[in-house]
Amino acid sequence: MLTSVLDSSVSHAPTIVNLDNGLTIIAEQMPVEAVNLNVWLRVGSALESNEINGMAHFLEHMVFKGTPSLKSGEFEQRIEQRGAVTNAATSQEYTHFYVTSAPADFASLMPLQLDVVLNPSIGDEAFERERFVVLEEIRRSDDNPRRRTFYRAMETCFESLPYRRPVLGPASVIEQLTPQQMRDFHASCYQPESVTAVAVGNLPVEKLIKLVTDSFDQTYSPKPQVSEKFEGLTLPFSAELPFTDIVRHNYEDERLQQARLMMMWRVPGLLDLSETYALDVLAAILGQGKVSRLFRELREEKGLVSHVSVSNMTQNIQGMFYVAAQLPSENLAEVEQIIAKHLRQIQEESVTLAELERIQTQVVNRFIFSNERPSDRANLYGYYYSQLQDLSPALTYPARIQALSLDDIQAAAQQYLSPNAYGITVVKPTV
Repeated sequence: MLTSVLDSSVSHAPTIVNLDNGLTIIAEQMPVEAVNLNVWLRVGSALESNEINGMAHFLEHMVFKGTPSLKSGEFEQRIEQRGAVTNAATSQEYTHFYVTSAPADFASLMPLQLDVVLNPSIGDEAFERERFVVLEEIRRSDDNPRRRTFYRAMETCFESLPYRRPVLGPASVIEQLTPQQMRDFHASCYQPESVTAVAVGNLPVEKLIKLVTDSFDQTYSPKPQVSEKFEGLTLPFSAELPFTDIVRHNYEDERLQQARLMMMWRVPGLLDLSETYALDVLAAILGQGKVSRLFRELREEKGLVSHVSVSNMTQNIQGMFYVAAQLPSENLAEVEQIIAKHLRQIQEESVTLAELERIQTQVVNRFIFSNERPSDRANLYGYYYSQLQDLSPALTYPARIQALSLDDIQAAAQQYLSPNAYGITVVKPTV
């Protein structure tokens, strides 16, 4: 067992324990009368083959349908009886489960969370019932205009990387999955070396680590050899090359009242983390908040859009920097030109010192505000460690943003955000 404590110069100093079986435990005492356990696994939709796309999300549902020692619904009942809360989420490169309880209840409830994650029964009848639930979730997602546009944009941005596929998977795949496939998937991917268990709250660190270690030993048993090996722990892909011209995909949608526009650029991901900080700042300056450049000009001053936002989405292999807008169809060309104009201006002149300092102040304050609860801290630690096996980037994020100069921002815009080469997805209402 290897134990380490991060440098005390950072704002928090959680303890990291790497057990001999491959499990990682992160623990921190926090003077708030709650304790959160967050279980993170390096299993998500981008790590699936096309033939089982959606399996990780479907399995997230089945985890709560009982274990050999817990009947279906018993886990949630026992959690709710103690006033605790539990939930889960699946993304492209991770799945995580959490429970938050009072400190006095943590020792009795936390093992239940590990039991459902590690030992789901995945019975045939329960599988068929839940299949209909997942298919309905896919239908609801398809009925959401913003999600439909986002999925189309991901397909425009990524030609080969699996980020282009939806987390929920297509209905045609979900309809063909079998319970045995899911049992094999779980046995293959839900292994200790893929698990990061984070416990944060008002219990001593040593007690948190012992509780998680003992509970894992009690609930986990090595799975028998599976009939199919799922390669679910690494991404055997390389980043795609930047756009060299404008790649335009146009659609019509009879369910829309206004057009949707998404302009996107392929940018560095977590594997090139140092390159992402300036892009985060650019996203905030361009389109986050009512004083951002695009919000002011496109909505407040010219009334060309009803909504506009900018995000720098950082995934493992490659990220996507994108501008999203909702607007009348007749304004599409002008809005695209204005967005390109702002990029050219930043490439030629950088941003202003006042803009940079505003974002730097926001980042520091929001980092503090967003880490006031045990669940916030556990999410932060679980995400970064499960993806990078390193917590330092999470804890030093404000310092990295504050260290950026105007030249850094200009250089990032010049290197990654060409006003002449990008992907663009436009969805217009059917006339």
